[in-house]
Amino acid sequence: MSDFYKPKRNPDWCYGGSKWTLSRSKIDLFMECQRCFYIDNKLGTARPPGYPFNLNSAVDALLKKELDTHRANGTQHPLAKAYGLDAIPFAHERMDEWRNALNQGVKFVHKATGLTVRGGVDDIWVNKDGELIVIDYKATSKDGKIESLDEEWHRGYKRQIEIYQWLLRQNGFMVSDTGYWFYANATKDRDAFDGRLDFELTLVPYKGSTDWIDGALVELKACLDSEQIPPAGEDCDYCHYREAAGKALQAQAAKAKIGTNGTLAI
Repeated sequence: MSDFYKPKRNPDWCYGGSKWTLSRSKIDLFMECQRCFYIDNKLGTARPPGYPFNLNSAVDALLKKELDTHRANGTQHPLAKAYGLDAIPFAHERMDEWRNALNQGVKFVHKATGLTVRGGVDDIWVNKDGELIVIDYKATSKDGKIESLDEEWHRGYKRQIEIYQWLLRQNGFMVSDTGYWFYANATKDRDAFDGRLDFELTLVPYKGSTDWIDGALVELKACLDSEQIPPAGEDCDYCHYREAAGKALQAQAAKAKIGTNGTLAI
């Protein structure tokens, strides 16, 4: 069995278990497909994960080191200056905890549901008015300059920023409605690889709205407390695969029970 996938989770890490909390990514899964969310958190079988993107992780790690230097010095990152964004990296004693997505992050206990909600931010900046600004790192390689994220599948990126904004507000901070994707786009217009990648850095603004979160958490809690399996997401490829595979297996099993002379095999 792959080391990256364990199909049956320890009950302690499922809903109702002593170690279970509601991560930002689990909320996004609920918004995408309630059935996959239920199978994951209530029944303990998660979707098979994608394999890790080590290049993206390397970019994230280096950006955090770079931003931490500016955080320690109280200085503005050159990209913020280039975009006219009067903000510096936020210096706070809990910054390392907030950036740790593995069962830490920014946390808040939602009163209406009792759920502990958490999310690990990439970075937080602060402007001259004392408002916190959510910064989310993204690394890719696309033709052209990245200036907007308007595809349907970017909805998850937008919810990501909005949940971080909500969590910080619940912890008593003033938070700007506008967050930014800090994009590192590997260019492909060089004559040769020469053992290196060159990145174009851009800040892509996004004005978030957190109005949907409280209602979504109430619906999510009701889903977890129900014994009824919820409907599949309309565009969920995982559910479409399970349904198609199940029908194919059932058809093959029925066919195998019929003997070559057309009678039921015993």
